[in-house]
Amino acid sequence: MRCPRCGERETRVVDSRDLDEASIRRRRECETCGARFTTYERIEAPRLLVVKRDGSRQEFDREKLVKGFAKALTRRPLPEDAAEQAADQIEAQLRAGGATEVDSSEVGKMAMDKLRALDQIAYIRFASVYQSFEDIETLKREVDNLYAERESGATVK
Repeated sequence: MRCPRCGERETRVVDSRDLDEASIRRRRECETCGARFTTYERIEAPRLLVVKRDGSRQEFDREKLVKGFAKALTRRPLPEDAAEQAADQIEAQLRAGGATEVDSSEVGKMAMDKLRALDQIAYIRFASVYQSFEDIETLKREVDNLYAERESGATVK
């Protein structure tokens, strides 16, 4: 690791701590100038491609998922990091499956299921865009389904 002050390559690790299952924080010291600095190491996950409806492929973009969740969860009574946590859970689930490609519809379904469990209003917001509700009847039907589930005490996915 190169020293940010003098550029020397000879550094030693002073302290090392696990941040989570996939990253490590290391405190380093330059052997030449004595400067101390922190580095972070993350495990590089294999590429995960999302197959779009038109057949094109894009690399999985966790930030795109976070932004979609954040929009749906705007002004909802949930923790600030709810969108991040939901995206982390979906990414972990996708990567645990071991596949290198996943259909965009599968990612969308997972996102809707996660939002349905988190907040019904956020779910309706997301579903209305994702499923491209054509008219008010379609929206009403989805709201009625949610209401019927709540009334019957059915567990939400």
